[in-house]
Amino acid sequence: MNARRRAWLTATTAATALALTACGTADSGTTAPGANDDGGGSDSGDRTIVNVVKLAGGDWFNRMEVGNQEYAQEHSIRVDQTAGDDASEEKQIAVLNDLIAQRPAALTVVPNSPESLEAVLKRARDTGIVVITHEAPGITNADANLEAFVNEDYGAHQMDLLAECLGNEGSYAHVVGSLSVASHNMWAAGALERAGEEYPDITRVADPISSEESQETAYNRTRELLATYPDIRGFLGSASTDVAGIGRALEEAGRQDDTCVVGTSTPAIAGNLLESGAVDVITAWDPALAGQAMLAAAELLLAGEELTDGTDLGIPGYESLGQDPDVPNSFFGNAWIDMTNENKDDYPF
Repeated sequence: MNARRRAWLTATTAATALALTACGTADSGTTAPGANDDGGGSDSGDRTIVNVVKLAGGDWFNRMEVGNQEYAQEHSIRVDQTAGDDASEEKQIAVLNDLIAQRPAALTVVPNSPESLEAVLKRARDTGIVVITHEAPGITNADANLEAFVNEDYGAHQMDLLAECLGNEGSYAHVVGSLSVASHNMWAAGALERAGEEYPDITRVADPISSEESQETAYNRTRELLATYPDIRGFLGSASTDVAGIGRALEEAGRQDDTCVVGTSTPAIAGNLLESGAVDVITAWDPALAGQAMLAAAELLLAGEELTDGTDLGIPGYESLGQDPDVPNSFFGNAWIDMTNENKDDYPF
């Protein structure tokens, strides 16, 4: 790794550590219907909130459960996490139907398909259960949907990281999981817009390139890009496996020290490539904190308070929520995290 890149990574890690230790319409908030009902013990230690995730097991949702239990202990509530044994819409609907009969105070939900859950979540709300969702932009039948960040802002942040590594000049390619994955393409658009505004000497060599959510495809696409654009110096990846495929191709080509790679992933997937320098920074959001933010939002609504623009949930990255002026139940944090080889062990997922 060259000296400029090593100095940049040191500065990036220090800034990240500092950030992590600090911790209706735009003018009308969201209050849950039936917020003053007991719903399992409104202000007591036996209140139960159930977190329904996409799929049982896996590093991501195991990490979310860690956050759930830390929050439960600190706030003297009970939090259960459950899911189907596969990621089908039908299994998630069945789990939710069973829970409605049990009347927990609140449900926090990470939908497999937001559209498929509209009816069952409406039934939950009609019984007085508070419903908070995550990764479900545009969902109707939730008291609030909480996103970790504004997608375009996240893409712009990734470009800032790439530009810093590149020294503000060079060409790059952007690999996305699919040309139909809305969030990935919003990240790509945000990155391109930031480059146009702030980094005129950084250019994208082609439109976003699909990896088909496959590490092997990302690897092969990178090899093709290296052959077509031998002077390419940067790569952005969107699917969690993209940077793993990109980094492997760069290692094989002996290009890990003269290229910069930034993208969404986790240490479990790309940590070894952070160690080798083939990947420079992986970005994501911590599912433990996302789970805690959903619980904090549910607790606030159960107490009869409102979520509004600027609400502080007391969770790192969610200290000042933004509210979508066009979708009043949609709120955004500023909760992306940057993981380098120096701090990757702080994020065991």
